[in-house]
Amino acid sequence: MVSDVERAAVKTRGLSLSYGPRPALNDVSMVIERRRITALIGPSGCGKTTLLRCINRMNDEVAGVRVTGQVFVDGVDVYGPDIHLEELRKRVGMVFQKSNPFPMSIRANITFGPRMAERLDRQRASEIVERSLRLAGMWEEARDRLDRSALDLSGGQQQRLCIARALANEPDILLLDEPASALDPISTAKIEQTLLKLRESYTIVVVTHNLQQATRIADRTAFFVDGRLVEVAPTTTLFTNPREKLTEEYITGRFG
Repeated sequence: MVSDVERAAVKTRGLSLSYGPRPALNDVSMVIERRRITALIGPSGCGKTTLLRCINRMNDEVAGVRVTGQVFVDGVDVYGPDIHLEELRKRVGMVFQKSNPFPMSIRANITFGPRMAERLDRQRASEIVERSLRLAGMWEEARDRLDRSALDLSGGQQQRLCIARALANEPDILLLDEPASALDPISTAKIEQTLLKLRESYTIVVVTHNLQQATRIADRTAFFVDGRLVEVAPTTTLFTNPREKLTEEYITGRFG
């Protein structure tokens, strides 16, 4: 019989994390299903982003961090002794809240990661650029300006470029930390449309404060408070028939 660890794209087991004396996650155990969009919701400081950053060990960069428990990616504990961080972060891409294109051309932004991993000839580089931009819904907007600075793009375009840059490394999992929080409604809608298309091929985990966004794009939603996982369920179930009273109070605006 195949275990839930093997079926899941990501599984945490008893995951706790503290920054020095300050706890940020408390005994979190959950499954993130393969080729689904999972939204992480909850009030500010509840541990959503911390959990996201545990999946590709970005929290390793923080001084004084202490992690206990396990995080499995495709059945392998990413905190195990034989994990190579460079390979992990290639398989688990990340897009941050604030778009952060490099101060170079659109083309160079997208090929930056692949060039670190392999020697690219012109044809291979062009294939990666077009594929990644198409996946991110940016090809038609960018195809005639590939050698112009990425900083000339609008905020929404820059964020989709960052998604394309992450996809250029051919990850299995895509982590997004409030990717549309600073964008206008039209740009937000384009990001959401992009994620819904990417769900066909990628496992996606999104941190969002926008509850309506979670209902629009997420297959499953997990609700956190004070570093604790309160409830995780199919999104429709969580928003219409939550199991926990605290969840109901949060989604109806009476808490948080």
